[in-house]
Amino acid sequence: MLPKIPLDRWVESVITWLNTNLAFLFHFFSSIIGGIVGGFTFLFHAFPALVVIVILTLLAYYFGKWRLALFAVLGLLLILNLGYWEPTMDTLALVLTSALISIILGLPLGIWCARNRSVRSTLTPILDFMQTMPAFVYLIPAVTFFGLGVVPGVIASVIFSIPPTIRLTNLGILQVPDDLVEAADSFGSTPAQKLFKVQFPLALPTILAGVNQTIMLSLSMVVIASMIGAQGVGADVYRAVTQLKTGQGFEAGLAVVVLAILLDRLTQSVIGKKRTAKPSFALKKPLIIAAVVAFCIAAIFIGIRNKAPVATGSSVGDQVGYSIIGIDPGSGLMNAADKALKAYDLTSWKLIEGSSTAMTIALDRAYKESKPIIVTGWTPHWMFAKYELKYLADPKNVFGGDEEIHTIVRLHLQADQPAAYQFLDRFQWKPADMEQVMANIQEGYKPEEAASQWVEANPDKVNAWISGIPKVGGKKIKLAYVAWDSEISSTNVVKYVLESKLGYQVDMLQVEAGPMWAGIASGDADAMVAGWLPTTHQDYYEKFQGKFEDLGPNLVGTKLGLVVPAYMSVTSIEDLAVK
Repeated sequence: MLPKIPLDRWVESVITWLNTNLAFLFHFFSSIIGGIVGGFTFLFHAFPALVVIVILTLLAYYFGKWRLALFAVLGLLLILNLGYWEPTMDTLALVLTSALISIILGLPLGIWCARNRSVRSTLTPILDFMQTMPAFVYLIPAVTFFGLGVVPGVIASVIFSIPPTIRLTNLGILQVPDDLVEAADSFGSTPAQKLFKVQFPLALPTILAGVNQTIMLSLSMVVIASMIGAQGVGADVYRAVTQLKTGQGFEAGLAVVVLAILLDRLTQSVIGKKRTAKPSFALKKPLIIAAVVAFCIAAIFIGIRNKAPVATGSSVGDQVGYSIIGIDPGSGLMNAADKALKAYDLTSWKLIEGSSTAMTIALDRAYKESKPIIVTGWTPHWMFAKYELKYLADPKNVFGGDEEIHTIVRLHLQADQPAAYQFLDRFQWKPADMEQVMANIQEGYKPEEAASQWVEANPDKVNAWISGIPKVGGKKIKLAYVAWDSEISSTNVVKYVLESKLGYQVDMLQVEAGPMWAGIASGDADAMVAGWLPTTHQDYYEKFQGKFEDLGPNLVGTKLGLVVPAYMSVTSIEDLAVK
């Protein structure tokens, strides 16, 4: 068998080289993009909500007449009534910034493709790659290069949404009738005159259709972008999903739907308006273009002027921008961190929601540059083996004492799958065991490979789990888990033992914490070894009480809290307060 091509390591090497040698360029682009988003956000929040609603309604009436105007006023008033006005405006700023950058880059590239066959042949497979690659993949390099927040969200949205503008610009120009192009040539038109006087105006409806699709795709990224700290209504949707709050998820999703329909109908109406444009409207175009350009230039200068300062020897808050990098919204750790901010009177601090992956990427970036950073952390976790970290003291004990990871199974599993139940009831290991599996995964091993190595290297512990349990003939069992490094390790170890030692066929279901507990409670999954108690998953434990069986802890000695690199002088959460 041929050895595996180390493509993952090659990609990581390229990203590391880019991040090391082009950091100044990424900081410059971050300032520009942050400035544009900040400019749009300021514009939408500078006026009362009712004033913005009136302006958008008048705009909808101008382009789409009374039906679109009626939808705009009713939809926006509904968003205001439900309490999602501010996050919706944040989302609108993110979408417009992504669309603006996509148009600025996409139109020239589309024109270039139409005028040069070699460029078209080169860009076509790249666009195919950009449109078919899962959008989540773009989050990793975006966070690596640009940190957490709206900027990586915009970058990921641009990569995901720019192809329609390029493709349809190219298509629209190529579809201009040849006889019209020949007529322009016969009258001695220059290439620029032929493009802007003949081809571009005739291709404009198709080009605007591409712009419409770009805007829609940008909006579809808002929920995904919320996983890396891009605030907006997408964060509310993501929070509702992780906490299984159906009502709140529907409300936040409805805000996205209203915004999507409004943007879609507006852009489609602009296309129709362009087709029947009057001279008076054409005269206004230079003013509109000048206003947009002036706003963007002002936003860029604002972004550069407000560029985050380099960490100094002042307060810890100044050094980290009064931000704590968190994980999944709604998790017990995030709830405890939010309580800590209140308990220690850290009113000027902000807890950034995201994901555990985004948090570790941000930590890795800061650690390599010896920059200060504060993250929400827990043990066991591989980051404590890779970096020199320390917990901040918690004098008020907001995060509570040590936690335990429990094994939770569905009701009646003992009767249906007695062998699996007996093994799961016995399964127990130590933090050092879990950290060993996690470390191997971080070194490049696949989770199942790291799990099998640990199982085969620890026969005494494994035999104690399965002693006296008869093998089964290929029965199926489903294990649910959340994609945390600790749970990936433990669930793969359990899976390997069930399959290789007891003869089961195991299906692994990767879900968020809320759906994981709901799956056990409903019987859609048979078991999990990922119940963090009594803090992290306490809400789910109480919500589904009586619908599952708790087999007790499989690992003790875990810990939650705020974590900083060892090179930072701060030692306690109390030290974060401004004095």
